[in-house]
Amino acid sequence: MATPAAPARPRRIAIIGGGPGGLYAAALLKRLDPARDITLWERNAPDETFGFGVVLSDETLGGIEHADPVVYEALRRDFVRWDDIDIVHRAFSQTSSGHGFAALGRHRLLEILHDRCRSLGVELRFRTEAPHPDALAREYDLVIAADGVHSATRAAHAEVFRPRITEHRCRYIWLAADFALDAFRFEIAETEHGVMQLHGYPYAADASTVIVEMREEVWRAAGFDELGEQESVERCAKVFSDALRGRPLRSGTSTWTTFRTVVNDRWSHGNTVLLGDAAHTTHFSIGSGTKLAVEDALALAACLEEQPDVHAALTAYEEERRPVVASTQRAARASLEWFENLRLYVGQPARQFAFNLLTRSRRVTHDNLRLRDARFTEAVECEYGCAPGTPPMFTPFRLRGLTLRNRVVVSPMDMYCASDGVPGDFHLVHLGARALGGAGLVMTEMVCVSERGRITPGCAGLYTGRQAEAWRRVTDFVHTRAPGTAIGVQLGHSGRKGSTRLMWEGMDEPLPEGNWPLVAASALPYKPGGQVPRELSRAQLTDVREQFAAAAWRAARAGFDLLELHCAHGYLLSGFLSPLTNRRTDAYGGSLEKRLRFPLEVFDAVRTVWPAERPMTVRISATDWAEGGTTAEEAVEIARAFAAHGADAIDVSTGQVVAEERPEFGRSYQTPFADRIRHEVGVPVLAVGAISSWDDVNSLLLAGRTDLCALARPHLYDPHWTLHAAAEQGYDGPGVVWPAPYRAGSRPPRTGRTDAPRPRLSLDR
Repeated sequence: MATPAAPARPRRIAIIGGGPGGLYAAALLKRLDPARDITLWERNAPDETFGFGVVLSDETLGGIEHADPVVYEALRRDFVRWDDIDIVHRAFSQTSSGHGFAALGRHRLLEILHDRCRSLGVELRFRTEAPHPDALAREYDLVIAADGVHSATRAAHAEVFRPRITEHRCRYIWLAADFALDAFRFEIAETEHGVMQLHGYPYAADASTVIVEMREEVWRAAGFDELGEQESVERCAKVFSDALRGRPLRSGTSTWTTFRTVVNDRWSHGNTVLLGDAAHTTHFSIGSGTKLAVEDALALAACLEEQPDVHAALTAYEEERRPVVASTQRAARASLEWFENLRLYVGQPARQFAFNLLTRSRRVTHDNLRLRDARFTEAVECEYGCAPGTPPMFTPFRLRGLTLRNRVVVSPMDMYCASDGVPGDFHLVHLGARALGGAGLVMTEMVCVSERGRITPGCAGLYTGRQAEAWRRVTDFVHTRAPGTAIGVQLGHSGRKGSTRLMWEGMDEPLPEGNWPLVAASALPYKPGGQVPRELSRAQLTDVREQFAAAAWRAARAGFDLLELHCAHGYLLSGFLSPLTNRRTDAYGGSLEKRLRFPLEVFDAVRTVWPAERPMTVRISATDWAEGGTTAEEAVEIARAFAAHGADAIDVSTGQVVAEERPEFGRSYQTPFADRIRHEVGVPVLAVGAISSWDDVNSLLLAGRTDLCALARPHLYDPHWTLHAAAEQGYDGPGVVWPAPYRAGSRPPRTGRTDAPRPRLSLDR
């Protein structure tokens, strides 16, 4: 049935759900227009709620103060504020200050909002199920569904909202302690059953929220699945008796549960709109659920005032809030997964562990943590091995016989500017400029091992002596003009992704003419309608392996310091690794062990001819971002196999294996895969992908998530990115050297006039 047209300004409003988001929306909308008829349904009693304390940020409080000073003043009187975070790990307690939290009891928050709604004339119907959302949509001008993570409204129109709900790997329970913790406390317990963690914070002068969390398998091994409610509470109190000072815990109405991430493709349907947890959820470890719900209410009320009608307002509301929520959910996902994988980090040094925990969501970074607590950050740097005044990114790193003077890598970037595979003046200038720009290691684009192994006609190669001589010109320049900078070559074969146009003429599109035949692990085209490659025969596998070895021999003679084998992004060797692209039934297909066989044979052949003192790395796609593809667990085993064969480091990328991939883009979004490989395999890693600032680089290194950071697009934007990073941090040491002709520019230039006299007196007239 069609939804009736709504008036320009909604006069009759129905709200489903009496949590903070729904209540605050009701209060705001009634305050903005007292003539509105607003009814709120809540199936529970007024004093029934989930959890104990609520944390709100200064930003959210500022929005509340501006929109409703009465609510803000009531909240302000009851807030508990503190600045410290305590991290207890293996009986070693670390405190970081300067964070600024405000919390109050959830019951008190609801009381304040109940009182405000009643004083404004909102009708609150407790212990009452709301009518079906369709019935409300017909009777009311606007229906706000704030009915939580298990939203019945969302379920009633799932075909419109298209929710995606993900259950995660940990069990947790909300508890309370009848005393106030001194700080926000994280405590780690390594038990015989596995790792458990406590998240706790004060919300009143005599009360604290305590959340106990652990992975599902740990929860079961510890027997929590067989314990009653009170027995579970007592067991938790015993595990964390030090944090609780021997005091008991209480549970209220909470039970063990798993967190569910809720994402919806749409937030509105006709005159019905989702708000808060009904639209999106964020893991409690970043404390943003109530914050986002309140901010949703603020934005929705503002859009209803600003837009000409309800439908325009709901569209504007979603456009405004969706990017903010998506960013917060990415941070929450990073935090959630960090705690899911906590067992990987418990062996870190105490200060690094604390820093890793604090920066887990990537919202707190090295630079802003330094502003909050310089003493703590300096202690972490000292433990890491930073000399005084040296940022982590400018510490050296050794790979086999090669010592890199800093941790910055210019990532391989295809330029498509070669002629017959020969690098020319463009490559000399492109790579030479970035070598002069201060990075510790500069990588070539993927250099192809055969003419038919090129991606495009513009790809560079190392399958002729002429090409090797041209590359020698580049390496000689780097070693002569940028001494201390290393240059590496990435060797690869296009496989089924070859014979295509230059990127700017149509990425992955076949050539209009002059196409060459393709080969791959299996006869599967990269894109529907694309050229179907031939499945490589045993004899052809031998030929390709020898092509890689010959190219590596030429690379050594050309003077490269490091060689990387390209086993990622759907090119030939990557095509053997992924089950989506390898459908072979012989010894080179099927199980992961068999899919690894040919890439490992190529690695061994290259390692044999590559000088023993020079390092070799391998780039892999740690996930295909597609159902049935390489998993994160398989990526660990792939890395382990290459490390066992002598890889000095693993360059961890993702995707580009199948055209139908659905990557989860975001800031440094591939780093968790590198982090996991580093800790599970014990091999050095390069992190790559959406790492754009020197603050990100310092944060990732200091947290122990990577050993090197490879940056691509930032070096296209600024060839001297590393030099400028040093200047902006006030660093002038051995980790980066300005070329003699550039030293006059080693300080950021002044902008605007700075010699104007400062005001000294203020005269009243």
